Amino acid sequence: MQPGFIGVPGGPEMIVVLLLAVLLFGANKIPQLARSVGESMGEFRRGREEIEDELQGNGDD
Repeated sequence: MQPGFIGVPGGPEMIVVLLLAVLLFGANKIPQLARSVGESMGEFRRGREEIEDELQGNGDD
């Protein structure tokens, strides 16, 4: 492993992150927050795909 390399968080780290999220946002806000993040990711993905399609289409002309 490289010094200073930060890997993907595992089980114990994810539990700590989830506990902090519950403390910061409250249990009632977590589903709304997750839904918003999911929708944002979907919009970003669609936008990226549209741009890639346009770039590929312009290269064919």
